[in-house]
Amino acid sequence: MTCYIKNICVNWLSVAAVTLILLLSSCKSTRKIQAAISKKDTTSVLIRNTSADDSVLIIKNALSEIRQQETDFKTFSAKIKVEYQDNKGKQNITAYVRVIKDSVIWISGYATVFNIEAFRALIHKDSVFVLDKINKEVQLRSIDYLQEVTQIPFDFKTLQDLLLGNPIFFSDSVVSYKETETKILLATIGTNFKNLLTLNKPNRLIVHSKLDDLDINRNRTADITYDEFENNNGINFSTFREITVSEKNKLDIQLKYKQYEFNKDLQMGFAIPKNYKRR
Repeated sequence: MTCYIKNICVNWLSVAAVTLILLLSSCKSTRKIQAAISKKDTTSVLIRNTSADDSVLIIKNALSEIRQQETDFKTFSAKIKVEYQDNKGKQNITAYVRVIKDSVIWISGYATVFNIEAFRALIHKDSVFVLDKINKEVQLRSIDYLQEVTQIPFDFKTLQDLLLGNPIFFSDSVVSYKETETKILLATIGTNFKNLLTLNKPNRLIVHSKLDDLDINRNRTADITYDEFENNNGINFSTFREITVSEKNKLDIQLKYKQYEFNKDLQMGFAIPKNYKRR
């Protein structure tokens, strides 16, 4: 049992950072990218002359609507059922998450099978603290640790946006735009990734994000699907996410938000026991 839970701790760290590209991780990618955006849409997205006045105005308005839809908050807490599958198999975790905006992310991960706390993590803008409660160890790292374990350019804000359902690796550098009867497709290019966003037409909610690495030698891709939206005191929040991350191997992630609250007082206990080994 100890070995099994230790593997959960390691896998969480490498995903917490990919999902949480990515909080933690899933399985059962039952709704593939085709459900959110067809191949026809993908190949035909370059249809507007972005230098034309009407196109510039349309794109400017679309960007403004996306920014307005980003979840604004002071604090956030959630209980998340996580399923993830990689080349080593499928695992489940229950994650308790607390966030103080632009300040700290607190995570407690429970091994679902045994219902015991396997690890606790505290992430600041410049540091990462992880308690391995099974093996009685503590890791103290810089924020660069998130990039080391995921091989993805994560920072604090990226993780925060991922948890809140805001677009990640999204910039204002628009390279293509398309409208259908039900969707808006908007492609942007940032420092590391091209991001093709799909918004539903009625309320401009982001329902899918397709990330492609600009470095063709890396060939990293990520598909993120947002579903089961709820309106919580004026905040539209996706309570179900599916994430597929691919490079040399494939990682499938499913996040189901069972409970969540905004702007409540939070406590973030993170005492390091004296008998814990540091590494």
